[in-house]
Amino acid sequence: MRLGRQFGWLWAAYSVSTFGTWLAFDAFALIAVLVLHAGSAQVSLLASAGVAVGAVAAVPLGPWIEFRPKRPVMITADLVRGAALLTLPAAYAFGVLGFAQLLVVSVVVAAADITFTAASGAHLKALVPPDGLLTAAGRFESTTWTASVLGPPLGGAVAGLLGPVTTVAADAVSYLLSALGIRAIGRGETVPERTAAPRAGELLDGWRHLLTSRALRPLFFNVLLGNALIMAGSPVLSVLMLGHLGFAPWQYGLAFAVPCLAGLLGSRLARPLATRYGRRRVLRASGVLRACWPIGLAFVGPGVPGLLLVMGVEAGLILCCGIFNPLVVTERLELTPNDRVARMLAAWSVTGKACTAAITALWGLVAALTGARTALGLAGVLMLATPLLLLRAPRKATERPSPASAPPSPVAPPPTR
Repeated sequence: MRLGRQFGWLWAAYSVSTFGTWLAFDAFALIAVLVLHAGSAQVSLLASAGVAVGAVAAVPLGPWIEFRPKRPVMITADLVRGAALLTLPAAYAFGVLGFAQLLVVSVVVAAADITFTAASGAHLKALVPPDGLLTAAGRFESTTWTASVLGPPLGGAVAGLLGPVTTVAADAVSYLLSALGIRAIGRGETVPERTAAPRAGELLDGWRHLLTSRALRPLFFNVLLGNALIMAGSPVLSVLMLGHLGFAPWQYGLAFAVPCLAGLLGSRLARPLATRYGRRRVLRASGVLRACWPIGLAFVGPGVPGLLLVMGVEAGLILCCGIFNPLVVTERLELTPNDRVARMLAAWSVTGKACTAAITALWGLVAALTGARTALGLAGVLMLATPLLLLRAPRKATERPSPASAPPSPVAPPPTR
């Protein structure tokens, strides 16, 4: 399906920033472990506290974004992220980089991430025809997994040669280039009209929509808990592999890069599988299968066998995620009216980041008290229970946006990261 020149600019902007992000894969954890010599509890705190505070700071942004042009918001979010990240290599160059600065930057980046996600998702819903949503989501998902394959090993090599702060600088530049790409799209976009005076209750409209939708509610909680449990193990695994097991940064990056080829395959399979077997059936099946893999990380050991085990587990998990994620993006946008998308996405992102932050912090304490392997195993066991939420979801959605909220024109979508 052809999505036009504007889609080309958006796709290019998304690709640049995504490659920059994956080049700096786990750069904050690497800086904390290799530069500041932090332990599991501190790395987990870094991964959770900054995100949690950033999520709280972003709560009022959903209603503010809803009735404004989305591209200027996206550009501003990119510029804020780029500027915040550039402070880290500057501080490192002057010998004043500390753990507190890492936390502050993570707060700013987290708030800007939520802002960008809410604006770009609303823009996507307003500009892409309904039959183009899955195609657009699949293309961005493919870009994400391609960057995931190339970025971590290259970033690991750069971090090994020049230090992890270098990859943060590259990520900052990628956001600045993304802002230029979004600006090149031009002006003119459809913005929902406000039909009532602003009210305090608008802050809760996104959550109200998610929690009252019979189709979205179980999907929301499944993604919320599943992603949190997957991410909670990441800092624990980084300390286990880079610290206790002695893997080099390039090996750590390679362990997560090669399996991302499976994500690229999954993103390509999402649309044809949904066409053949039905979108909700494929969403449910891929969501169940993705829960079966994380428990294997509890058995990682040193050397080549440990590296291969991590690659195998991650490949299975990522293949399922590559199919699952575009279907989730499509489902939640189709079931949300245009004049509520930004608030819904802001609520989704804020809750997701807060939940991930809380569980990640808790898992840092669990790892400190019981050991990294026990913490990873416990996360894997709990992950096995998350498909129960999908199995409780209605097999056919009964909600549909009102006719007034139909997309006005088939113009290209923005990135949905």
